[in-house]
Amino acid sequence: MEDGMCRLVATLPQLDEQRCPDMFRCTDEVSYWLHENEQRKQQIVVLRETISELQEELRSHRHRIKALELQQSEERNYMNISLEQRFHELEVHYAEATTLLRLQGTLILDLQMQHVRTCPLDCASIYYNGVRRSGLYTVVPSLVGAPVEVYCDMDTDGGWTMIQRRVDGSVSFDRTWRDYRDGFGDLHSEFWLGNDHIHDLSTQGDYSLRIDLEDWSHKHRHALYQSFVENEAHQYRLHVSGFSGTVQDSFSWYHDKQGFSTPDSGNICAEISHGGWWYNQCFYANLNGIYYRGGQYTPKGQGPLGPDGIVWYSWRDSDYYSLRKVSMMIRPRNFRARFSP
Repeated sequence: MEDGMCRLVATLPQLDEQRCPDMFRCTDEVSYWLHENEQRKQQIVVLRETISELQEELRSHRHRIKALELQQSEERNYMNISLEQRFHELEVHYAEATTLLRLQGTLILDLQMQHVRTCPLDCASIYYNGVRRSGLYTVVPSLVGAPVEVYCDMDTDGGWTMIQRRVDGSVSFDRTWRDYRDGFGDLHSEFWLGNDHIHDLSTQGDYSLRIDLEDWSHKHRHALYQSFVENEAHQYRLHVSGFSGTVQDSFSWYHDKQGFSTPDSGNICAEISHGGWWYNQCFYANLNGIYYRGGQYTPKGQGPLGPDGIVWYSWRDSDYYSLRKVSMMIRPRNFRARFSP
């Protein structure tokens, strides 16, 4: 404008459809909310009283809980003292039982060496008692106390307990884990004594293992070892060492510390070899294979995967030469014929 001022022009919206607030209605709403507010105050007072009562009840509960904890603590202390006394008593009993067990073991050994033991531990015990004839006898291994019938070889330096023998192929050695565990065959001819029995016998002390071999030319060889077999929980793991004898070793260096396997145990070597043995990958010695006549053999079956005969590789330098006769025997390493009458 001429005087330097600006003119502002504004257009207000039409208010035809809008109404001013109803003052009476607003007053009613305020009154309603004031009334509601008063009720809320009364509810808060009631809640405060309730909270106060609950706090008092909570303090009472805490007091009772503390009293119970003190009582339980005293009971636990008493129980701990009782348990410690019981544990001490058990320790004393254990020490006494261990001492008695050690003394009993020493007494059993003394009785055996003095030839007065009623129940023989093995064929060596029978030999010490003056028996010189090979045959079937009953022994009672000290670890289990259960009698077992065995074949005793009293002719090969005396006192050998036979655990395996192959002579004519009359018994199949393609058997299950259970068969090898419990034993099978005929003690007069071909048999496997049983892994449980072999374990019980070989872990009574320090035992020697003797393996006798015969080929189809009637030549004989033998091998001697220090040996024992673990129990079923450890798959009858073999421990064999200290080789000596008249044949090269095909057993200890390759099969030591191997678990026992059978065709039904899932071991491919046992399946291929059709027998139970301490297979590695797979064997250099296998005395529980198929019995083949004549020495040189061809594995049976369609598409054979490998050798499965009665093999001692280092003697015949072949996996495909099956032996005529084999046997395995154990005897205490401290056995001396001079102890016999």
